[in-house]
Amino acid sequence: LVAKAIHRKSDRHDKAFIAVNCTALPENLLESELFGHQKGAFTDAKETKKGLFEIADGGTIFLDEVVDMDVRSQSKLLRVLEERDFRRVGSTMDIKVDVRVIAATNQDIEEAIENGKFRDDLYFRLKVLPIHLPPLRERREDIIPLAESFITDYNRKLGKKVAGLTPGAKGAFLSYYWPGNIRELRNLIERIFILENFEEIDLENLPSEIITSKAYHA
Repeated sequence: LVAKAIHRKSDRHDKAFIAVNCTALPENLLESELFGHQKGAFTDAKETKKGLFEIADGGTIFLDEVVDMDVRSQSKLLRVLEERDFRRVGSTMDIKVDVRVIAATNQDIEEAIENGKFRDDLYFRLKVLPIHLPPLRERREDIIPLAESFITDYNRKLGKKVAGLTPGAKGAFLSYYWPGNIRELRNLIERIFILENFEEIDLENLPSEIITSKAYHA
C-alpha cells in the first residue's frame, strides 16, 4: 500500500507500477521474470520475453520480500541500480531503463547479511530512503480506515453494497492483535464478503478469534 501511494504521488504516476513477490518465484525463474530472456536461452524459452524491469520502464517496480531473492539475481539487481541497464537471459545486448525501485522485507536484513544470504553492497545501495512500517497493532488508528477501504474495493469487485462496519465490529477490530498485519485484515474482509450476505459487517460475521481477541494481549 505504501509503495503504491509513493508511486501515485510521484511524477511516475502515469507509468507502470509492477509488484514482484520474490518469495513466490523459484530461483530458476526469478531472473527471467525480472530481466526477461531471449528465444532459445533455455529449454522452455520458445520466444523472446520482456522482463518486469523492461515493462516498468519510466515507472516503479516493488520488490516484496527482497531478502528471499537468490544471490545471482541480487548481483544483477545491483547492476541495474548502479548502471541503469541489464541484459536479458541469453542476450549480449544491454537494455537501458529508468525505474524507481522500492524494496521491502519483514526479515532482519542485517542478520541475513551476516549469514551470507543477502549482499551488503546491495543493501546499502537500496537503503537510500528507508521507511520503517510498524506492525498494524502499533498504529491502531489505521485499522478502521484500511478496513473501510477494503470494503469499498470488494464492493466494487464483487458487485455488493456493504455499508461498512457496525460499532461492535469496529470495537472487535480495534481490540484484535492482527499478527498477519494488513494482509490478514484484507484477507478477512474478502472472506467475509465471500461467505456472508449482509448490509453491514457485524460481530456475527466475524470469526471467533476476532471476537475473543482480548485474550491476545493484556
